[in-house]
Amino acid sequence: MPKVAQRIATVPPYLFAQIDKKKSELMSKGVDVISLGIGDPDLPTPDFVVERMQREVANSRWHQYPDYDGHLLFREAVADFYKRRFGVDLDPKQEVLTLIGSKEGLAHLIWAYVDPGDVVLIPDPAYPVYQIHASLAGGTPYFLPLTRERNFLPDLSLVPEEVARRAKLLFLNYPNNPTGAVASLDFYEEVVAFCQRYDILLVSDNAYSETTFDGYVAPSVLQVPGAKEVAVEFWSFSKPFNMTGWRIAAAVGNADALYKGLGIIKTNTDSGQFTAIQMAAVEALTHPQSEAFIREMNAIYQRRRDLAVEGLRAAGLQVEPPKGTFYLWVPVPKGHTSTSFAELLLTEAAVVVTPGVGYGQYGEGYVRISLSLKEERLKEALDRIRKALKG
Repeated sequence: MPKVAQRIATVPPYLFAQIDKKKSELMSKGVDVISLGIGDPDLPTPDFVVERMQREVANSRWHQYPDYDGHLLFREAVADFYKRRFGVDLDPKQEVLTLIGSKEGLAHLIWAYVDPGDVVLIPDPAYPVYQIHASLAGGTPYFLPLTRERNFLPDLSLVPEEVARRAKLLFLNYPNNPTGAVASLDFYEEVVAFCQRYDILLVSDNAYSETTFDGYVAPSVLQVPGAKEVAVEFWSFSKPFNMTGWRIAAAVGNADALYKGLGIIKTNTDSGQFTAIQMAAVEALTHPQSEAFIREMNAIYQRRRDLAVEGLRAAGLQVEPPKGTFYLWVPVPKGHTSTSFAELLLTEAAVVVTPGVGYGQYGEGYVRISLSLKEERLKEALDRIRKALKG
């Protein structure tokens, strides 16, 4: 067999391999392992979306190749949603592009813009796709520390002038995975001004915009006047409608970035998303019960959040309730690294959590806990953690 391409050598080793090995060993012995590590909604897609899909999949019109850009009905539904939800006007024919999930769009956008040696500004900690594909494309990641002291928001004033002038892309993700932090419109105004000054494409990964609590309502970066000159935003159906497996999302914003950049990569890589899925996604955005469904999901996640915060504090862990996402960003006890603490919980409590260092250097000292499991199992996991730490 020939050797793999040299660029594969830039992909870091799988951090969680050792934990996965121990998890498999425990499960093979019949141990009941509870996972708080996966960020995948445990509740089903709403019935009205499933029923629409059942009808559409039988429609022979959709059994051929879909439109590369996505069906116009889907793009119009996304544009209408952005108008209702954010007050943002979008041209569905030029400023909305259909994706096979946000992940592929985020990765492909990097390949559209990053040449070898170009700088990509990436928060740390962050969703690993940003760094991995920036490196695969030959780019130079420049990390923006997210610290508790700054409420996990990057300080762009610390970016050196020569770095900013070489930067092609700036990634942001609020509400934030993994920290649960949120951002204000004032913060986005500062970021848009920074990107305008240095001619940087701002990439807003807004996957958790609808998963918010305590009266907080997440903005879109496109609400900032002039943002469409420098920004694209990725909006996903995965989290608000429990549709992770459906792989459907949209990129919106700057028309050139979408159709002369990302769109060129996509048309030469994939053949578009199955139109029946797009029609089901239209139902998700337009059904009379859509907003009520999202409110119900948020109420469930908030109950889980409050339960988990109380249980973790009882175990001696200092954790703050986030206003967005379904994750808790938990500082590890003194004397532990994020990996050693995750291994302790797996070994002593049969509970899986995600080491923060897997999301970047500044994730060290934290673990991420997901709230995507039912309350009964969450209570059991919290009780095990308390017993393991309190003895």
